Amino acid sequence: MNQERSLSLIRPSYSALNALSRAFDSGLILVSLYISMNYYGIPISQDYLLSGIGCIILFGIFSEYNDIYQGWRGEPIFDKAVRILVSWMAAFMLIFISIFLFGNPYSYLHAENSIELFLLLVPALIILTHTIRRLVLAFLRRHGLNSRTYAILGANHLGKRLETAISQMPWLGYNFKGYYDDRTHTANRRLDLNRIDEPDRRPPNSNNLKFQAVGKFTELLQDAQLGKIDHVYITLPLCAEKRVSDMISKLADSTVSVNIVPDFFTFNLIQSKWSNVQGIPVVSVFDTPFTAFDGLLKRIEDLLLCAIILPLISLPMLIIAIGIKLTSSGPVIFKQTRYGINGENIAVLKFRTMAVCENGDNIKQATFNDSRVTPFGAFLRKTSLDELPQFFNVLQGQMSVVGPRPHAVAHNEHYRKRIQGYMLRHKVKPGITGQAQISGFRGETDTLDKMEARIHHDLEYIKQWSLWLDIKIIFITIFKGFSGNQAY
Repeated sequence: MNQERSLSLIRPSYSALNALSRAFDSGLILVSLYISMNYYGIPISQDYLLSGIGCIILFGIFSEYNDIYQGWRGEPIFDKAVRILVSWMAAFMLIFISIFLFGNPYSYLHAENSIELFLLLVPALIILTHTIRRLVLAFLRRHGLNSRTYAILGANHLGKRLETAISQMPWLGYNFKGYYDDRTHTANRRLDLNRIDEPDRRPPNSNNLKFQAVGKFTELLQDAQLGKIDHVYITLPLCAEKRVSDMISKLADSTVSVNIVPDFFTFNLIQSKWSNVQGIPVVSVFDTPFTAFDGLLKRIEDLLLCAIILPLISLPMLIIAIGIKLTSSGPVIFKQTRYGINGENIAVLKFRTMAVCENGDNIKQATFNDSRVTPFGAFLRKTSLDELPQFFNVLQGQMSVVGPRPHAVAHNEHYRKRIQGYMLRHKVKPGITGQAQISGFRGETDTLDKMEARIHHDLEYIKQWSLWLDIKIIFITIFKGFSGNQAY
């Protein structure tokens, strides 16, 4: 029995609570269907009922993908509301498309108002109930009901990062006991957040923050055996495997829940994900953000943008083609081999801007007043209009509208030997515009530092990818154009 807090009910597991929340949300969808139909006097036929059940199933799938029922997510309620809304709209649209393609859409024509009310009522009720649930849990746990006490074994940056994350989720009802650590401060041990080594691994706003261990492991074990601690989180380094194993064995002589927090932040993670292979936990270090649903979402984004943009640029492309023919001899379109996703060769299309077409092992980047560039080609390169044919690459699935710009094969082979992680930019499809380009890193990269800066932005894009980031990059490209004065 925990002696430092008031008596409480038996603690329900989060899996049980979340299962109840899933079931309740499913019920809300059916209730919303009933209200929407009855409000306008529409009888609930078998077609409507099957559509409602389909919405429940698909909403459950998208909710699982978007971690709506994950209790450890510490985002603001607004962010969770957005994920609920996105999951519901995706489920509703799939049902709508399925009815249009395979069902009888005419049976729904007289129920437009009911369908619109159903579309709006479901996310409103689900968001409302999730908000109320969080507020009620936070209130109860602030008053000692179902609260828990936890300690961190490992007074280091990872421990502080964990403590900061948990403190941002007060509705969990976790009370921090303190840090425990046997280690003494040496050059190789990070026991003081005020040290300047590895600043990128510190939690936010920790530059002037110090903390000390409240005790050693023997005291942690004693507190655990006395019931003063409910959960222990071990944040010791990966190299301390033997010591961690010994500590876990000793903690088995208590009823405390033990959790290991591996310090994967020592690696340069890119789209890292947990997976389970027949009970064996696996962590990906380098991965693509475009797997499963996100890959489909990215492809839909590209196709929609092509459907909008290609008709708009068809006349300008025709005028550009005529201009190229009138100002220089040679083909209008220039094909150059570039690396696509996973390093596969693709033929990237561009309007020809040079008097010569280079596509060999040694390709010189265009420079200021480059004699190879035609006068009309210089205008196209400066305005990036020479890239317009690449929308056909996007249509074919070889490129994306937004992504790292494709480099010549010769440049890829040159820089992959000089810049660590260079080839990771090929974990996604190359793009027509990208984060590096709107940040001013386009055109000639005549120094290694410039290329490193471009690659940094490319990898940050892959790490931070979201649909909203793509939209932001597209809008900046439209209204501000590409930044930088190095496009020759």
